[in-house]
Amino acid sequence: MKKSKVVTTLPMAGLSQGSETLGIIGPAASGLNLANHFLIAMPSMEDPIFGGAVVYICEHNEKGVLGVVINKPTDMTMDVLFDRIDLKVADGLRSGVVDEPIMFGGPVQDDRGFVLHSPGGRYSSSLNVTEEVAFTTSIDVLEAVAGGTGPERMLVSIGYAGWSPGQLEEELLRNGWLTVGADAHVLFDLPIEERYNAAIKLLGIDPMMLATEAGHA
Repeated sequence: MKKSKVVTTLPMAGLSQGSETLGIIGPAASGLNLANHFLIAMPSMEDPIFGGAVVYICEHNEKGVLGVVINKPTDMTMDVLFDRIDLKVADGLRSGVVDEPIMFGGPVQDDRGFVLHSPGGRYSSSLNVTEEVAFTTSIDVLEAVAGGTGPERMLVSIGYAGWSPGQLEEELLRNGWLTVGADAHVLFDLPIEERYNAAIKLLGIDPMMLATEAGHA
């Protein structure tokens, strides 16, 4: 379990800050758009960061790829996060929220928080990826959660995963990843330890039968 750290703001380094500009950058040069897809690390991947990871892709455009690892918890829970960023927790906030672990979202800006959640609410820097998943980088979403008015479903991460233009496409050609359309149930509802196998099953593959040298999807 990765040690965690956090600061009090939630900017997205190198990417648009306002909700009016998020998501309107041009498409990737390859023509490939994996937004709202899972990247599933092949069993042969021995990378200490991404080995065994499932990454939810939020954006894929001419600037590169931004995603969040959804199955690697840190040692931090929501109540610790609220305390560190000086947010008062509303009385009666359900234990399932305050006890929820924070994910290690990736190695980029791993001292800042990023939130995947069900759409709803007006946040200052937010992107609706689909009708079921939004991605928010502003602290107002956590203020809403602490106050008991936050999204119904969410995943909070420290850091995110980023690829420069063409980098992920090269990794796919080297069979480093499987790709499959994302499922919000896997993202938000399943226990963390079940998400890797569940993502593989979305491909119609038995995880036990997946050869370590299988090609990418």
